[in-house]
This record gives sequence, C-alpha cells and structure tokens, in this order.
Amino acid sequence: MNFARKSLNINVGDVAQLTKRFGENEVRTFAELSGDFNPIHLNKEYAATTRFKKPIIHGILVSSMLSSAVATQLPGPGSIYIKQELNFLKPAYVGNEIRAEVKVESIKGQKVTLDTKCIAICHETGKETVVISGPAIVYHPDIDPTKNN
Repeated sequence: MNFARKSLNINVGDVAQLTKRFGENEVRTFAELSGDFNPIHLNKEYAATTRFKKPIIHGILVSSMLSSAVATQLPGPGSIYIKQELNFLKPAYVGNEIRAEVKVESIKGQKVTLDTKCIAICHETGKETVVISGPAIVYHPDIDPTKNN
C-alpha cells in the first residue's frame, strides 16, 4: 500500500462500502482476543435456548468493520476517530455476510461527520437487515480546511 500523504478530495454524499462474512472461526478468534466467551456467540445448544435461536456475532466485532471502512476507504489512511455512536438494532448471525457503509454527511475543517451502518445479509435467504447504525466524527489531517467550511 502507498501511504504517501496528499490532499484529500472528499465531498458530502460520498459513500464507501466493504463486505465480510463472519463464520465460526472468526467469532471464536474474536472471543479469544477480547475475552468475551459469552455462549450466545459460541455455543449452538445454548443459543438455541435464547430468543435468537442460533449463535450471533459479537456486536463489537460487526461494528469493527466501520473502523475498517473509515481507515481504508473514506476518508482513508490517516483517519482518526473522534466519536462513534453505535445503536445495536438487530442481531447478526454467525455465517451472515456483513456490509459496512459510511456516508459523508458534512465536512467542517478537517472533521468529517459520517452516517454509518452495518447490514447483515442472511446467507440462507439473501435478506438484508440493518443491524448497527449511528453517526461518527472522524478527523483527517490531509483535508484542506479552507475548502470545506
């Protein structure tokens, strides 16, 4: 990857997306890294006794895709999170494909306000469900503050 710094050209309305599927291995690895071994994420028999009926992905693991979209796409490398609000609306199930979306809502100086959301795509039906949403504020040092006020 080329990390040479240059002036960013971003505009209100710009959108970035990325997708990833979280299977049992990814969920277990996250549990090991975070120490969150809640059986709702890891144990099919336990999950079957809950209102979800099957294992769900850790919400914070799902939301980490927003950070990835910000860091790699919009605004991109050099981005620093200032604030992220996460509203956990629905569960994402192990095996779902997740699409993270970030959209530029406003630019003030070197701060970008983003509308962010994660959408779970059921691997069995293809149905899409917004599972996490919330605004974010990101600072980027390469935004020319004289062009975006």
